[in-house]
Amino acid sequence: MSKRLETEFCGKVFKNPVLLASGTCGFGREMNEYFDIEKLGGICSKGLTLHARNGNEGIRIWETPSGVINSIGLENPGVDYYIENDLPWIQGKNLVNLVNVGGHSMEDYIEAVQKFNDQDVDFIELNISCPNVKAGGMNFGVKTEVAREVVRTIRGVCKHKMIVKLSPNAESIVDLAKACEEEGADAVSLTNTYLAMAIDLEHRKPVFNNTYAGLSGPAIKPISLRMVHQVAHAVKIPVIGIGGIATAEDALEYIMAGASLVQIGAASFVKPDIAMDVIDGMESWLEKHDVGNISEIRGIV
Repeated sequence: MSKRLETEFCGKVFKNPVLLASGTCGFGREMNEYFDIEKLGGICSKGLTLHARNGNEGIRIWETPSGVINSIGLENPGVDYYIENDLPWIQGKNLVNLVNVGGHSMEDYIEAVQKFNDQDVDFIELNISCPNVKAGGMNFGVKTEVAREVVRTIRGVCKHKMIVKLSPNAESIVDLAKACEEEGADAVSLTNTYLAMAIDLEHRKPVFNNTYAGLSGPAIKPISLRMVHQVAHAVKIPVIGIGGIATAEDALEYIMAGASLVQIGAASFVKPDIAMDVIDGMESWLEKHDVGNISEIRGIV
C-alpha cells in the first residue's frame, strides 16, 4: 500500500483515514476475527461509561429502508473493566485507538475521563449525546451552552487529545462545533445517530420501550454530509465525518466536504470487512486520478 492515504490528524499519523465507528465494532476483537484490523487507520471503542450498564430492555435493533434504528442504551462493561481487560489487547495493535466516553452526569464524565489520564490511549472521543439524568433526560449535546459547559469542564481534566462527537439533533450543529472549538476540543466528529421512531402496527405501540431511538445507515448520509461540510468550513480544528458510509465513493465525498478522517458504522453489520473495500477503493481512486496524497482533495468542495 502506498502512502496516498496517509493522513496527519492532530499531530498523529494515520496509515489511512478509515476508522470503525463507536458502537459498531466492540473493542476490536470481534472485528479482528473477520479481517486484520491493523489495516485500518484506527478504531473507536464502544461507548464507555464510568460504571457498567446493561443497556435498554426490549427490542434494540429495527431495520428500516436504507438504514437501521438502534436502542442499545450504551450497554458496556464500564471503564475499569475495559482498562483491565480490553485496553492491553488493543494497545498491542498497530492502529490509532480512540476511546469513546459517555456519561449521564457531569460527575460521571469527569471521573471516567480521569481514569484514562494515566493510560496509553491516543484520543478520547467524548460522546455528548448522552441524556443528562439531572436535567430531566435532555441530552448534553442538544443545547450549545450546555455542551459548552461539558467540553470546558472535561477539557480541564482530560490529559489526552479530545474529540467531541456531535449530535445531529443539536439546535445548531455549526454553533455547537464552534463552542467545542472555543472550549479546547482538538477535533470534532459528526454525526451521531438521528432521533427516530418505529411503530408496531399489530400491537399498536412504539417498537422501542423508550419510544425514540437512533437512526443510522445510508439514509442519513446526505444530511450528515451537509453537516460535515458546514462544520468543516466553520471551524479550524479537524473534523471526522460519520454517517452512512458504505463505499469508497461515500468516504471520498466526506473528505472533499472537509473531513480529515471518516468512520464506518452500520455498513459493517452488512459486511464486517467492508472497511477493507472502502480503503482499497479510495486507494484505487486516488491512483486513477493521479492524486499523490488524499490531503490534496480535502475540503475542495
